[in-house]
Amino acid sequence: MDGIRRWLEARWYGAQPPLLLRPLGLLFAGIVALRRWAFRSGLASSAHPGVPVIVVGNLTVGGTGKTPLVLWLVQKLQAEGLRVGVVSRGHGAAHPQRTPRMVTAVDSAEEVGDEALLVARRAECQVCVGVDRLAAARALAAEGCQVIVADDGLQHYALARDFEIAVVDGTRGLGNGAMLPAGPLREGARRLAEVDAVVLNGALRRPLPCPAIGEKTLLMTLQPGQFVRLDTGEGASTAAWRGRQVHAVAGIGNPDRFFDTLRSLGLDPVEHPFGDHHRFIPADLAFDDERDIVMTEKDAVKCAAFASGRMWYLSAAIQFESDDATRLFSRVRARIMGT
Repeated sequence: MDGIRRWLEARWYGAQPPLLLRPLGLLFAGIVALRRWAFRSGLASSAHPGVPVIVVGNLTVGGTGKTPLVLWLVQKLQAEGLRVGVVSRGHGAAHPQRTPRMVTAVDSAEEVGDEALLVARRAECQVCVGVDRLAAARALAAEGCQVIVADDGLQHYALARDFEIAVVDGTRGLGNGAMLPAGPLREGARRLAEVDAVVLNGALRRPLPCPAIGEKTLLMTLQPGQFVRLDTGEGASTAAWRGRQVHAVAGIGNPDRFFDTLRSLGLDPVEHPFGDHHRFIPADLAFDDERDIVMTEKDAVKCAAFASGRMWYLSAAIQFESDDATRLFSRVRARIMGT
């Protein structure tokens, strides 16, 4: 499966969609348009949980940096004195949650998903996972949450929302601009004109095929922090690791971004890419040498149960360009608080 994924991604982010997949891409685009029409016409139902909902999502398959932005947004809302809840589908869990399930810090990623567990541990807020994100949002509202942030779910129209943020990977952009499976898009590029904010994760390498978004486009970057040892929580400066060869493990949507980050810090990574939300087992990290193993924080929550002294994750936090953080949060605050 990993080989197929890599083959597809090479073509998704190349110049042209694969010829044989173009008809399927057009078929998928038609299905998406029909589904959008069903919700807009009232044929399919959409409902609101009764408290403000902010959706952080994307148009493409794979990681774009949504979860770090969700963590930042939750912390900003908490600083305003609001009780915040987070909704997640629970990607990476062994079995989809058909009914809403509240996440606790002692749950496993196999039970609730890696991103949901990471948010529950980092943000110290209520997190609810479920295939039906409207039901999950209602469960959070019933628990007293005053505002809900949906980690992903831009296309989950059954959940009505008050503010939409689309995150775009600046390096990859929207790829070849084609719909699945001919390209990486779950919705067409014109969808960006409808959201309230477009957040670029890193500067764009190619223009987006949607020019009417300039005013609401904001720029963030993921800034590396320190290396953290999985079994003890001990921290180590990245500067002290310059020149070191390490095993670099990444089970995320865009592993190359992580590997490039390690190289920018002066490390020499031996790359081990895995599929997004890969459920790690000890054999995956049983390398036959003594080099340290470095991974993302999202992967670390899946490896904590069998962590050894050579396993570390790289902490990271988002940083906005200029006054973009103020611009974004002021828009969110005005929409959900009426100020």
